[in-house]
Amino acid sequence: MNYRHGYHAGNFADVFKHALLTRLLVYLTRKDAALRFIDTHAGSGRYDLDSDIARRSPEWRDGVARLLKAKPQADVAALLAPYIAAIGPFDEEQGRPLSYPGSPALAQDLLRAQDRIALCETHPDERERLAAALGRDKRLRIAATDGYVALNAYVPPIERRGLVLIDPPYEETDEAQRVEAGLTKALAKWPRGTYMLWRPIKDETEDARFLYAIQAIGAPNILRLEIDVGAVAPGPNSSTPLRRTGLLIVNPPFGLIDEARVLMPFLTKLLTRAGKGAYVCEWLTKPL
Repeated sequence: MNYRHGYHAGNFADVFKHALLTRLLVYLTRKDAALRFIDTHAGSGRYDLDSDIARRSPEWRDGVARLLKAKPQADVAALLAPYIAAIGPFDEEQGRPLSYPGSPALAQDLLRAQDRIALCETHPDERERLAAALGRDKRLRIAATDGYVALNAYVPPIERRGLVLIDPPYEETDEAQRVEAGLTKALAKWPRGTYMLWRPIKDETEDARFLYAIQAIGAPNILRLEIDVGAVAPGPNSSTPLRRTGLLIVNPPFGLIDEARVLMPFLTKLLTRAGKGAYVCEWLTKPL
């Protein structure tokens, strides 16, 4: 694996993804019953925004830095509050948080003592950083297992409640097909589970094919969320910087789409880099 998320930590895609991930975790913890969070591609857990790679590609400036300086209206602020609290201290002088939490760190912060967290990371250096970032926590299990193999093995969790995050780096040419196959198998075993799939959107034709393949699984209750922040000039670590990204949420909690309808216009306006942002908030497959 050559991908290193440190170059992109805290960027617009992270803010979009993690704002919605946080809302899912908040919903799921409203019931007393224990739940399990499964992350198929965990990464290193937390990212130092003062590191060499973050300095060389400070994408956080157009992402989390904008968010933490914003003053949203009350309903938006209330929805974002758990996410912002989990990000941690903000360095006013540097104009950034001291570090940026990946999905595992957000889950660790938001979940309760009775909940469990299963993290998969095959890259040994990333896995070592992940363990160091999260520290000792009896709720945690970090495995060196391929995320798709683990997904098939881990569902349904013994708690029968929870969230699966499928968030690969999309380095391999067949990654989309692996996501489709992994989700198909998981839904066959745990059709009522909540799943969140992240994807970069670089080619409209390929993305349309991906969406069609997900629809063809035949599962209802799939929410489609996308954000486009507009074109941006090439940077030192990307000849074609990402401008559009999407989430598919299978079996979202009741009311999540209403929250997304509040958050998406705000996030689009906040994160757009060229004055022309756009978003999608609709059902990919109809709810039951």
